[in-house]
Amino acid sequence: MKFTLSWLKDHLDTDATLEQICERLTAIGLEVEDVDDKASFKPFVIAKVVSAEQHPNADKLRVLMVDTGAGAPVQVVCGAPNARAGLVGAFAAPGTYVPGIDVTLSVGNIRGVESRGMMCSEKELQMSDNHDGIIDLPADAPVGTSFAAYAGLDDPVIEINLTPNRPDCTSVFGIARDLAASGLGTLKAPKAPTFRTEGETPVKVALELGEDTHLCPGFALRLVRGVKNGPSPRWMQQRLLSIGLRPINALVDITNYMTFDQGRPMHVFDAAKVKGNLTVRRAREGETVLALDQREYTLSPANVVISDAEGVESIGGVMGGEHSGCDGNTTDVLIESALWDPMNIARTGRTLGIITDARYRFERGVDPEYMIPGLERTTELVLELCGGIAAKADVVGYKGFQPKVIDFPVSEVRRLTGLDISSAESADILQKLGFGVSGSGERLSVSVPSWRPDVDGKADLVEEVMRIHGVDNIHAAPLESHASVNGKILTTLQIRSRLARRALAARGMMEAVTWSFIPKAQAELFGGGAPELALSNPIAADMSDMRPSLLPGLLTAAQRNADRGFGDVAIFEVSGTYENDRPEGQRRVAGGIRRATASLSGAGRLWSNPAKGGGKPVDVFDAKADALAVIEACGLPMSNVQIEPGGPAWYHPGRSGTIKMGPKVVLGHFGEFHPKTLGALDVSGALAGFEIFIDAMPEPKKKATRTKPALELSPFQAVKRDFAFVVDKTVEAGAIVRAAAGADRKLVTSVNVFDVFEGASVGDGRKSVAIEVVIQPSDKTLTDEDFEALTAKIVANVAKTTGGVLRA
Repeated sequence: MKFTLSWLKDHLDTDATLEQICERLTAIGLEVEDVDDKASFKPFVIAKVVSAEQHPNADKLRVLMVDTGAGAPVQVVCGAPNARAGLVGAFAAPGTYVPGIDVTLSVGNIRGVESRGMMCSEKELQMSDNHDGIIDLPADAPVGTSFAAYAGLDDPVIEINLTPNRPDCTSVFGIARDLAASGLGTLKAPKAPTFRTEGETPVKVALELGEDTHLCPGFALRLVRGVKNGPSPRWMQQRLLSIGLRPINALVDITNYMTFDQGRPMHVFDAAKVKGNLTVRRAREGETVLALDQREYTLSPANVVISDAEGVESIGGVMGGEHSGCDGNTTDVLIESALWDPMNIARTGRTLGIITDARYRFERGVDPEYMIPGLERTTELVLELCGGIAAKADVVGYKGFQPKVIDFPVSEVRRLTGLDISSAESADILQKLGFGVSGSGERLSVSVPSWRPDVDGKADLVEEVMRIHGVDNIHAAPLESHASVNGKILTTLQIRSRLARRALAARGMMEAVTWSFIPKAQAELFGGGAPELALSNPIAADMSDMRPSLLPGLLTAAQRNADRGFGDVAIFEVSGTYENDRPEGQRRVAGGIRRATASLSGAGRLWSNPAKGGGKPVDVFDAKADALAVIEACGLPMSNVQIEPGGPAWYHPGRSGTIKMGPKVVLGHFGEFHPKTLGALDVSGALAGFEIFIDAMPEPKKKATRTKPALELSPFQAVKRDFAFVVDKTVEAGAIVRAAAGADRKLVTSVNVFDVFEGASVGDGRKSVAIEVVIQPSDKTLTDEDFEALTAKIVANVAKTTGGVLRA
């Protein structure tokens, strides 16, 4: 939102400086983003042409002697057709930057004649598009003084970064109202428009929206006859130019001025081009309209339009039509002031790709009570600048404004902000902002003004009191202690997410961030694609569904890297996936993939790699190791983790696994990917991956306070014993490991598989699995009898669990 300082002072009576105004704006939540103090216009001075002689070497150039008020006249070569002796205009000396031509002047030599400056046109100073000649000022313009001050070009422009919840400050008047409420001046009450009317407005308006009357809650229309549409006055043009708008003609400039001055978008129709009455309705499928931006738009019933007997004349609240636009031949004009549904305006603008100042305000919410006063003020400006006779206004649909009333306990201010503000001061602040306040003491009844649709409850009122009282009055205070120095601040899920990231990064994987939206075909491939997870308004055709898995995004990211020559990729992501549209359907998942030779054990083509001529391709065991590393990092007891063969359909059925904790809790999956999955994604190469459901991990049990040291080492030496069991080929090695470890969990500290053998010597359908058992006594040295008893327990436990026998 841009405005000039003088424009603001039209509504605010204040002696504050520009710096003070900018500081206060930021303090009350209207952050100043930029201030243009028009310093570039300061070098231009008013100068008078003393003489104008024909250039000796050019027919269209003249040699001017220019009095700049700073001593002897200077010589300037000029090609403007209106250059003549006695002309008073704007002069730029060498070293001056001229914005309209983006040039810094220097002493020049034009066709053999020295030129020491430039007489400027309006276009060269970006005052207008007029480049027919140099600026021609009245003869009494003070020579030698600042041209910017004389022409009003030294008016600073302030730009604020307006948040979407402040529609009331999309106008200069609304900004002045906020500043006045903060104590920086007095708001100037606008004068009620006064003009006479003759007759009725012959064009009638019908709202044909059926039960959807909210799409256009009100519509006001007035005919003004006998207008003379020409250029708008200089002051209005300068204000529009200062905020980046191009002046067009008086009627159009008035509507633009009202949009910024009062936050009230208006529209004018050339009455001679409107056939019959106007109708506000939904557009018909396939209807088109040529808009004021010279583009043709195809409409649908989702768009609300204003039409006459021959078709669409305007896209309601977004943009007018070219057919009924006003030009220099307009003599009768219809002025429209209407209300539109913010959500519909936003959808229409987004669907059609139209961004206008009217849409910007209507989709945030304009003041409904200013619909008719806005029409009156616009009519007054039209009569003042263009002449004519106004008819009576025709108003349809508007049923008046019913303010929201909020029960406001003033104690909420202290509870939510920590500020100790009295009830009287709170009531005074709200009243200055235009809120109606009744009651006394610690509980007030507050009615919300029509221009504040963003205020819904007591927290919003607290915000209003806080920002006007001063956010800088809130003293910094540390967060309350959580019972101990190392008290828990993050949730378990947040802690585990961080631990998972660190664990995977430590394993040489790079963190990636992929889109939460994926193509429908990919969503269905990974178990998703439910209708409730399809986006109603996707930002792209290939981003139509919420992802059910992290793997599609990671796989396609790995392929993009491979296509660019980076084939060995190990990436991971810790983020959300979506099983349904309910809160519990959003999962927190750690997922990762490795491609080509990006395995932890054999990364890349190294001389030490076991695979000659290249690195070891990734396989299911790399994915398994990554998955287990995440679980271990999250603090789950690994002794309770179980692995079952097989995984979801997108994994290879013989090279995948499912990780569980107990029979019901599924912690995740890992494996190499099914060839059909890779083919459907157009992905190639050796690929293995995993997903661990961090939110499925049970909460850690609270531990009793430890009285013994955190690190306890046994004073006794550990002993290793090897066992080789012959079992059926279908028996998993993990089952043997668990059985051996379960023989005595106090003494057996670890069990590792170091050999697997199959051959005729162990029998058909059989295999030998050799394990190393580490035995660590903690309270005494074990005797031979102790070892024999433990060995017997291990053998018996393995035999009972797996049917294995000691290999002879």
